[in-house]
Amino acid sequence: MLIGILAGLMTGALWGLAFIAPRAVQPFTALDISVVRYLIFGVVSAGLMVIPQFRPTGLSPRMLLMGMLLGAVGTFGYFLAISYAVLLAGAVLPPLITGTAPVMLAITANFRERSMPWGRLALPLGLIAAGLGVVNIASLQEAPSGEVGSLLIGVALSVFALFMWIAYGMANAVVMRAPDAPDALRWTGVQGIGCGLLAFLLLPFVSSGPAILDLASPATQHFFLWALMMGVVTSWFGTYGWVVASERLPMALSAQLIVAETVFGLAYGLAFEQRLPTIPEAVGGLLQLVGVVVAVAIFARRRIITPEPGTP
Repeated sequence: MLIGILAGLMTGALWGLAFIAPRAVQPFTALDISVVRYLIFGVVSAGLMVIPQFRPTGLSPRMLLMGMLLGAVGTFGYFLAISYAVLLAGAVLPPLITGTAPVMLAITANFRERSMPWGRLALPLGLIAAGLGVVNIASLQEAPSGEVGSLLIGVALSVFALFMWIAYGMANAVVMRAPDAPDALRWTGVQGIGCGLLAFLLLPFVSSGPAILDLASPATQHFFLWALMMGVVTSWFGTYGWVVASERLPMALSAQLIVAETVFGLAYGLAFEQRLPTIPEAVGGLLQLVGVVVAVAIFARRRIITPEPGTP
């Protein structure tokens, strides 16, 4: 279990970089960094398959297709949505919204299994809603009138990214907890191939055109350093870490580790902007964090009191 927890925390630290990458590579666009990053992820995944342990042998065509779709939609789609959300709504609000994923996963599971009375979820859900309300209202009030529309679009994209993450997290957990679950290295590679194929198809839409090939430009060199780091470190190692966490931990526990992505994303965003959080950001973030912790405690206590069938 310790390895799974450490893997989940590592993933949160690496995936938290998604909240600053699109701003760090400007004037290149979010689509530029997304396409190049995931193209690198795909190339690395394909290259590693010269080693037998990384080859997706033994996986059915259906499983291969599912893995590639999870990579293309769940990771590529999520990063693209969150990239534009950050550009439109700043580096603080999007991670606060996506940070509700642990509770949203728990709610989704509760709708399916009815394992928790809704009354017991009222307090954590109320805290999270209050936290989101504080930050959103403050952001809307402080934004110049011409930027309110952009801010709202950024919030909508953050919510869309949240639901994509929930779908990805649940599907990935179901696959990795199944009796015939694929090996973590092979499953990571399959997702990388899916990302690489989608990135290849989107290459003609890269907006920076010839400028992206001007390797003598310091801006282009800076862009490719970020793309290389995001493609190899964040994408490959981050995805592998999450696959390991999904394999070794119950979904109720692995979902809780998503909080690490929020914490790291907030820290990276504030460091990038070289500032401390505003009072509404601090209060809203604290309310959400307390709400998530309370929800986690409720579900953890329920899990201890009512063990799963077959648990000694």
